[in-house]
Amino acid sequence: MISSLKAHIGYLADDKLEGRRAGSRGEKLAADYIINNFQKIGLQPKGDKNGWLQEFPIYDGKEINASSHLLINGHHLKLKTDYFPFAFSPNNSTESAVSIALAEQGVPWFMDVKDMIEENKENPHFDLVEAIRAKAVHASTKGATALFVSNTSELPDNLQFDPKDRSENLKIPVVYVSSDARKKYLGDEAATYDIKLKIDIAPRNRKGNNVIAYINNYADNTVIVGAHYDHLGYGEDGNSLQRTSEKQIYNGADDNASGTAALIEIARALKNARYKNNNYVFVAFSAEELGLNGSKYFTENPPVDLSRVNYMINLDMIGRLNESNKTVTVGGYGTSAVWSQLFSSISDGKYLKFKFDSSGTGPSDHTSFYRKNIPVLFYFTNAHSDYHKPTDDANKINYTGELLIIKHILEMVGAANNKPKLAFLPTRETQMTPQRFTVSLGIMPDYSFNGTGVRVDGVSSGRIAEKAGMKSGDIIVQLGNHATSSVETYMQALMKFKKGDATTVKYKRGNAVMEVQVEF
Repeated sequence: MISSLKAHIGYLADDKLEGRRAGSRGEKLAADYIINNFQKIGLQPKGDKNGWLQEFPIYDGKEINASSHLLINGHHLKLKTDYFPFAFSPNNSTESAVSIALAEQGVPWFMDVKDMIEENKENPHFDLVEAIRAKAVHASTKGATALFVSNTSELPDNLQFDPKDRSENLKIPVVYVSSDARKKYLGDEAATYDIKLKIDIAPRNRKGNNVIAYINNYADNTVIVGAHYDHLGYGEDGNSLQRTSEKQIYNGADDNASGTAALIEIARALKNARYKNNNYVFVAFSAEELGLNGSKYFTENPPVDLSRVNYMINLDMIGRLNESNKTVTVGGYGTSAVWSQLFSSISDGKYLKFKFDSSGTGPSDHTSFYRKNIPVLFYFTNAHSDYHKPTDDANKINYTGELLIIKHILEMVGAANNKPKLAFLPTRETQMTPQRFTVSLGIMPDYSFNGTGVRVDGVSSGRIAEKAGMKSGDIIVQLGNHATSSVETYMQALMKFKKGDATTVKYKRGNAVMEVQVEF
């Protein structure tokens, strides 16, 4: 089996797959490889329309289309260099003759952020984008057809087009004009300018694919074994830990070619095993690195009855077993009382040692199944210095160690074969806030949510959000003075606060807008 593991990981972590970014050519090559192996094993396809793949959308933000333009007195301004529209601008056009000094109905208004920046340079809670948005809303109510923003201060404003902005569009376009362009094209505030503006912003989407295979033993219940096969590509999605601007391929041998290789070999073993009291579904998830998108989609659009799922095993980064301590971290240990019985019956500590984490949640795909009240186990050989870096390569995998983990998992499946359907137990929530944050509400964001705001996928017991009465399904739209149109803006807002700070959280529950006071 070691030679097979080397072949799988060697292929999946090869440069020609370009890091297996979800929705990319590399993802397709990896999916084709997995399908080919599933076919050779003799598994059945369980994807869409009797195929192997389950396609799902990946929201990739917004982009400015080439038809957008800004002309001032007949001069075409260069997009991104001379100007850009804010992402919350609506798609429309306006033409007018206007003076910068006059704020009248039926024409664009102009805003210089100089005073705002200088007055708030020591204020960590000041949000310049929100101030601009508020000004635009006011201008719109007074009949302005657009708002042009510029900065004559020596202090930087750090404004740019934000493709991840999911906030609701305003009624008028809001356009930033660079300092150089303002001096060149709008230098005389007493002059009249002929302005022609067109804004065309569109959503940017790509498609991911889960690969799904099946062993039908005509049993009442089904076991799901999963591993994500996507990785970071060239780091385009901003989840790299490599601090360099150099373009490099993130091969992800441990993360998670190792788990994918194990998935294939476990499927091969179970195809020929005597464990017939369950059916088996094998899922290679995509877009885990973007926020568990593939597994979330699977559980919302399941090809099997989730009420008949016995348990789920997740394999993520199992290729770096430490030879000195041979310790494997196992998450989800508390999601069923049966897990402790099974580990006691098969584990003598001779080859592997286990570090147990009771929580059914964490930064991997088992979380999506725990949310559906399914017992889970999550196998992981712990973090290392190559995590989310281009140096996570196949030559660093401990293949013998991975084989030991696979054999153990097969023993677990065998030991569970004659057990009744496992009863689910809820556990504490693993805190998902990155270490750079000093405060947290204690929520699990739904990273696959494409609407405006941060949808709460789970609430940690005893934490601020639960005490404030927030529930799964609520959508956080504002934290203090900071709009939270997306997970990214929510995290940016969190960084503005420290322990002991009090603020408000505004959120939607259905059609109702609610607001609560919280203290970090």
